[in-house]
Amino acid sequence: MGRHLVIAAAQMGPIARTESRAAVVRRMIDLMRQAKALGAEVVAYPEATLTAFFPHWFTEDEDEVDAWFERDMPGPQTQPLFDEARRLGVGFHLGYCELDMSSGRKRRFNTSILVDASGRIIGKYRKIHLPGHSDHRPETPFQNLEKRYFEVGDLGFGAWQAWGGVAGMIICNDRRWPESYRVLGLQGADMIFCGYNTPVHHPAAPDHDRLGQFHNELSMQSGAYQNSAWVIGIAKAGMEEGVDMIAGSCIITPTGEIAARCSSAEDEVIVSRCDLDLGRSYRETTFNFARHRRTEHYQMIVERTGPTPP
Repeated sequence: MGRHLVIAAAQMGPIARTESRAAVVRRMIDLMRQAKALGAEVVAYPEATLTAFFPHWFTEDEDEVDAWFERDMPGPQTQPLFDEARRLGVGFHLGYCELDMSSGRKRRFNTSILVDASGRIIGKYRKIHLPGHSDHRPETPFQNLEKRYFEVGDLGFGAWQAWGGVAGMIICNDRRWPESYRVLGLQGADMIFCGYNTPVHHPAAPDHDRLGQFHNELSMQSGAYQNSAWVIGIAKAGMEEGVDMIAGSCIITPTGEIAARCSSAEDEVIVSRCDLDLGRSYRETTFNFARHRRTEHYQMIVERTGPTPP
């Protein structure tokens, strides 16, 4: 008998800059209830779920920037989500923006967490592959200032025992880099959660625009197949404060197939009954790393050609 887990992707439609945390959390709770009614045991939300995606705007006001971040998790405004998850008996994945003072200085991260059905945080990840730029570019229709507002994640790619399997997390741009999945695959991840806020338009290379959704799915499907894991991609979607963002939240099998996909750019829930042993069968055969993977040749290539330029 296989290990089965019903996972829901809770896509979020656009969030206005003026929308309160309390209002967003109410939307999230409604999605959680819908997911529970569909049999979900785990509900996954997008990157930076709690607010509009503020890296699209430039500001020098530190207080204004800090207002987008969570100092505590859960905090007073997010506690109702944890309480409802506990009441429903479901776990969840949440992306948010974290303000950390534990080192004695202010640090800001693009963060995601795993929360079990008791409301306990069991895993935390901070985004490593930050896209965009740090300088103000007023000539573009919107900014991508993640390099200005966030530090590079310092926790590595962790994997945690959760929901009868092993769970890992990546965030948005991480999905484009094969190393993100491979580090989790080497830890035996059965499921990888990936929230994203991805604009349709790429100001630096507008000829890429027509391929945005294709590249989104391509990267997650290949990561799933090559690392024998379920990948749950969850979008913040739709026209948010003038920035059109791709939707297409999906749940992808370890075979690389799409098991479920959202059909709107609004708040929407999809679910899939995930056989976690489907990934194990691929890890033991096609992608048996110990038997077939030859990392010594990678080092030989680096020594011969030199490191990749920054």
